[in-house]
Amino acid sequence: MNDFTIRTAQQLPALLQGFRKQAGLTQAEAALRLGVTQQTLSALERNAEKVSTERLLRLLSILGVDLVLRKRDGTQPDTSTSGPAW
Repeated sequence: MNDFTIRTAQQLPALLQGFRKQAGLTQAEAALRLGVTQQTLSALERNAEKVSTERLLRLLSILGVDLVLRKRDGTQPDTSTSGPAW
């Protein structure tokens, strides 16, 4: 299985759509499992950066996709964006 590195929110919609199709689900089928309308799922696939984390994680679970976070090796954090406040 391939790993996909996502660095911008604009990359996410195409990946979500691709994973859904790979899972053999139509938008209507995935929407039903997610508990939303097909129109809502369509909007989510077009504007994934607007989706809540909870809904995104539920959709990834439905699609059989894991979200893995890891620190980049040998690089400094990008300070041009706001990161975690820990």
